[in-house]
Amino acid sequence: MNRRNLELLGLSEGATLEQVEEAYAAMRAKLLEDRFLDGEAGNEAARKLTKIQVAYDELLTEFSELGKDDGTAAASEGSAFSKVEELIKSGDLNEAQRVLDSFNERGAHWHYLQSVVFYRKNWINESKKQLEIAIRLDGENPKYRQAYEKLNEKIAYDSSRQSAGGAEQSAYRGQDMNNTYSDNQMGGSFCASCVECCALNACLNCLCNGCCH
Repeated sequence: MNRRNLELLGLSEGATLEQVEEAYAAMRAKLLEDRFLDGEAGNEAARKLTKIQVAYDELLTEFSELGKDDGTAAASEGSAFSKVEELIKSGDLNEAQRVLDSFNERGAHWHYLQSVVFYRKNWINESKKQLEIAIRLDGENPKYRQAYEKLNEKIAYDSSRQSAGGAEQSAYRGQDMNNTYSDNQMGGSFCASCVECCALNACLNCLCNGCCH
């Protein structure tokens, strides 16, 4: 077992899969609350949350390779992913998050779907971090890389608009990933220009519509 990953979870060598799962669940629950603290404390909690997620995924992979995972969860995992995708499509993000939180194993596709949920909630930085984890776990998946590229393009575009326009409102504010919503539901004036609309739609199609195909 990777000693550094075990130490991040407060464990030592020889820890069992059950101990890893319990330690991760306890730390994650606390960090999910702490990330909303003000100032650097919240930022540090968010950074540590990402670190323990990576450590947990890598440890699960090691256990699997050692034959400690009998593989019986594969079918139910696929079904749960499909449920999350349907919940995202319907806009029930709280339930989608609840289902994601119920997963014990969190591989690349889990982090990809978590990225989409965060994006729908307008948590852009958290969405980007989850995509980065998905790519680290499955760097050959073109869907993850395309989503990441489009998200970075949109972040850069939005940043340039803020620099050029000063007080102009960010296109992300109030944004919903469902392109069928009205302008008011999506934040009013974010469709003020055709160029902006095209850039946004490219990112939305990649991050939202593409996640469930």
